[in-house]
Amino acid sequence: MDTTEQLGGTYFYGGLTNLSAGELFFWIMIDVTAEHFTGAKDVIGAAAVYVGQNNVPVRGKFRGATPDTSHASKLARKMLKQTQLPFRVPTLVGGPMKVKVRMTNKLAAIAGRAVPVLGWVILASDIALIGWEATNRYNRIVSPEDKIW
Repeated sequence: MDTTEQLGGTYFYGGLTNLSAGELFFWIMIDVTAEHFTGAKDVIGAAAVYVGQNNVPVRGKFRGATPDTSHASKLARKMLKQTQLPFRVPTLVGGPMKVKVRMTNKLAAIAGRAVPVLGWVILASDIALIGWEATNRYNRIVSPEDKIW
């Protein structure tokens, strides 16, 4: 980001000239996003979502069960074998738009199902933080009539 100015109702930002308020917000959002995705946390979140996707074909599931399984679930079942808890725990199954709650006492199932949930939480927090920071930066730059809130 080089400089930010306003002249004649248009804005200058990062070497770009004659930007409207909407264009300014777009470029600020691009800058904030680029600044935000520099750490390993974001890569871990994306990897957790990917590893937790049900894309490994399996046989022998009951009717109505979620088809296939995930790499995370297979690895957890391999490492934790048949370790069970003395009580049942609710777990989330499915994607962020179609979530089902399933009860289980198998530690491997709990661990395998928690991986993509953790990934979605990390990515959702990234989106919220980027939106918050971009809005604040935009509101500090623009004139009062162009502010978002």
